[in-house]
Amino acid sequence: MKIYIVKETAIDEKRVALVPDVAKKFIKDGFEVFLEKDAGHLSKFNDKDYISVGVNIDNNQDNISDADVIFCVRIPENNLINKIKSGACIVGLLNPYDNKEKLELLSSKGINAFSMELIPRSPRAQSMDVLSSQSNLAGYKAVINSASLYNKAMPMMMTAAGTIAPAKIFIMGVGVAGLQAIATAKRLGAVVSATDVRRAAGEQCESLGASFIMVDEDEDSEDSGGYAKEMSKDYQERQNKLISEHIKSQDIVICSALIPGKTAPTLLTEHMVRSMKSGSVIVDMAIERGGNCELTVPNENAEIEGVTIIGDMNMIAGLAPDASNLYSRNLHSFLSLFIDLSADQKLNWEDEIVEAVNIVKDSKISESFVK
Repeated sequence: MKIYIVKETAIDEKRVALVPDVAKKFIKDGFEVFLEKDAGHLSKFNDKDYISVGVNIDNNQDNISDADVIFCVRIPENNLINKIKSGACIVGLLNPYDNKEKLELLSSKGINAFSMELIPRSPRAQSMDVLSSQSNLAGYKAVINSASLYNKAMPMMMTAAGTIAPAKIFIMGVGVAGLQAIATAKRLGAVVSATDVRRAAGEQCESLGASFIMVDEDEDSEDSGGYAKEMSKDYQERQNKLISEHIKSQDIVICSALIPGKTAPTLLTEHMVRSMKSGSVIVDMAIERGGNCELTVPNENAEIEGVTIIGDMNMIAGLAPDASNLYSRNLHSFLSLFIDLSADQKLNWEDEIVEAVNIVKDSKISESFVK
């Protein structure tokens, strides 16, 4: 069975779907692995690194039509999809909510598709959980990026000349990214507070040393998968009032609130931004899904009355080597579940994890993504 690793074509994408160390594992498992030339270059993995572990380098996508499994980070362009044979499997972060036309193309070509952001939250799936592995790094990077633009010290510093007060950092949305942002900010010496619609997030925040604020509400805020749900208009109004007061004293605000399959909720209004101190920094980690801040500009650092708003749509690209490494391991865990690694390499379609991420099978698109 042949695995093919495509070279990412998105302008802001630096990750590669498979790093040499994990490619070596697949080869040991009995797969033949092909890499599109220079696919790992932006992640600091050269072709010679792949060749040294037994990977075949493909100069002109000549071998993709023979591949049984195609690994990608983001869904490929149509011209590449058209080269994939019927019955092959494509595995990656396919963003099915925003790529309906490409799903239709995959379906028409008879290509089976697996979208890794749909991996369920369960103990069995932890080693395959791409969103967690990537969000963890993104949360760290958000704090580092904001600190570099804040232009002041993060920790309290007591000197003979006087005392420098610690930075105040507010985390909005306490998922994997938010929790890592809290941990990183605390390590840098900041005073950290956080908010989330899920009451259970409060204990997690406090265990990391952050204070937790939220609207006092009995409304169910969590879905069966542990993700935040869209809240009522009444809740949102009370949340806005709470945040409006708190944000005036904050130096850095990191937004990471997302609702699966929907536009990101607006948490920071223009009025809130203008109420912040000059020199403050906002990081909108939800910009790829519309953003949590009204004034965020995609892929730009906007400045509003001295407040800098970071709109990096692919923050994880700044940690491409580590992100690619973790992503590769997620893929290896998934494929080891999906494909029996014994001699017959039988496909395990019935597993609940496989079913959860399988968005196109036998030329049929999953009902969840049909228009």
